[in-house]
Amino acid sequence: MTASLLIRGGRILGLDGEAERVADMRIHDGIITEVGPDLAVRGEPVVDADGAWLIPGLWDSHVHFGQWARSTTWIALDGTAGPDDVCARVAAALSLRRETGRITMGFGYRSATWERLGTVDELDAVTGSQPVVLISGDAHNGWLNSAALSRLGLPHRTGPMTENEWFTTLARLTDLPEQQPTHEEEAAAVALLRSRGLAGLVDLEFTGAFRDWPARVAAGIRGLRVRTGVYQHQLDEVLEAGWRTGDVLPGGDGLITMGPLKIISDGSLGTRTAWCCEPYVGLSPQDPHAHGAANLTAPEMRALLSRARDGGLTVAVHAIGDRANQAALDAFADTGARGSIEHAQLLRREDVARFAQLGLTASMQPLHAVEDREMTQRWWADRADRTFLLRSLLDAGASLSFSSDAPVSPPDPWLAMAAAVHRSGDDRPPIQPEEQISAREALASSVDGQRIRPGAPGDLVLLGTNPLAHHDTTAETAEALKATKVLATVCAGEIMTP
Repeated sequence: MTASLLIRGGRILGLDGEAERVADMRIHDGIITEVGPDLAVRGEPVVDADGAWLIPGLWDSHVHFGQWARSTTWIALDGTAGPDDVCARVAAALSLRRETGRITMGFGYRSATWERLGTVDELDAVTGSQPVVLISGDAHNGWLNSAALSRLGLPHRTGPMTENEWFTTLARLTDLPEQQPTHEEEAAAVALLRSRGLAGLVDLEFTGAFRDWPARVAAGIRGLRVRTGVYQHQLDEVLEAGWRTGDVLPGGDGLITMGPLKIISDGSLGTRTAWCCEPYVGLSPQDPHAHGAANLTAPEMRALLSRARDGGLTVAVHAIGDRANQAALDAFADTGARGSIEHAQLLRREDVARFAQLGLTASMQPLHAVEDREMTQRWWADRADRTFLLRSLLDAGASLSFSSDAPVSPPDPWLAMAAAVHRSGDDRPPIQPEEQISAREALASSVDGQRIRPGAPGDLVLLGTNPLAHHDTTAETAEALKATKVLATVCAGEIMTP
C-alpha cells in the first residue's frame, strides 16, 4: 500500500463536540500523516476539497457481502402478506426468467406476521422442476421447493427450515459455484458501497471471507478495508494459521485483516426464534416455542468464547432476544473474552450498563427498528420500550457501532443514521422518541471509532452537504441525512468519486 494524497481546504467536522475547522491533510502509505493549514505539496496528487465537509471513512460493521452482492438478482419478496402472496410473486418472476440450471433465489418475506407457514407442496405447484430457494428477510429461515431439496441432497420435508438446520443448508447452498457472485457483481457492489461513503466493512459471510477477500484484492477489486469474520466450522483453520484479530491477511495489500469469531446464539424476531425472558405475546408459556430458543447451551458458548480468547480473536455474538443478550453478557463476563454483541435488539434494563462495564461494543442496525415496527407491536408489545436502546446505551457509556446486516437491510449508512435520529420511516410518530440520538452521535457511531488526525487510517469522505446542520425536528434531520451528497470517498489514500 503506497497511495499518497494531499487534500486541500476541507471543512473537518468535529465528532466529539469540537467546532468545524478548515485544514489540509496529507495521506502517505495509507495513513494520515499531517493535518494543518497550508501544507506543502511533496509530489503527491492534490485534491482541492473546495470547502467540502470532511468526515472519517464510514464503516458498516455487519455485512454478509457475498449474499448481498448476489441479492441484487434475487426475487424480491419483501412486503408479502402470506404464503399465497409469496407463491404468486415467485410464479410471476419465473414467467419472466429463463433459468439455465442455476437455483432461483428469492429474499425478503417475513413470516412472523403470517397466519400460517408455507408448504413445500404449494411452492412446488408454482415452480415445477426449477430449483427455488426463498430466504426470509431476517435470513433465519429458508423455504425450499422439492427440486432445490433434491439439488442439495436433502430429504423431502413439508415446510420451511429454521435456525441451525437452515444455517447448515445455507452454507451448503452458498458453497455451490453457481451461487458465488461474479467478479463483475463484486466490483459493482464495492463501487456502490464506496459511493455511499463506506471505506470499510466487517464481512460476516458464512463462507470463508478470510480467504475470499485477499483473492478479490488480488483480482483487482479494491477500495475497501475489510475485517473478515470466521464461524465455528472454520475456527480450526484460522487458529492453526495463527491469525489473530487485527492481523493483516496475506495477499490483501494491507486492506484485509482478520476479524472476529461470529457466534449465532439465538434466532430473530422475524422468525419468532429470538430467545426471550417472557413468552411472545399471545403464546402460551407451555408452548415449547413461546420464548424462542437458544442455539447454544451456556457451556458451549463459554467454550467458544474461551477458544477465541486464547487464540487472540475477538468475538461477535449475535443476540436479539433479552434472554439471549443476558446469556451473551454472562458468557463474556465469565470468560474475559472481548468483542461485540451483534443486534442487541431487546435488552433487560439491568443489562444496559453491562456493555460498558465489560468493554463490549453494541453493534446495532437502527434501520431494523423501523423495519420491525409491526412485528414488535405484534409479538413484543409488552416490551417494545426495551428495543433498540441507543440513547440508554450511550448514556451508560457503551460504544455503539452501526451496520446494516445486508442483505437484511440495504448497506446505506445514511439510512441507518436517519433511523437512529428519528426512529420512524414514515409519517407515523417516532418509536420510543426517548431513545433518539443526535446526528453527531449517529455519525460518530458509523466511523469505526476513527477521527481525522495524524496516525489515523487515510480514509475520508468528502460531502457536499453538512450532515450536522441544525434542523428544527428530528424528521427534518433524518431527511437531510438521507439526502447527504457524497462527493468522493478515500480509502487508504485512494480516491473514488461516485
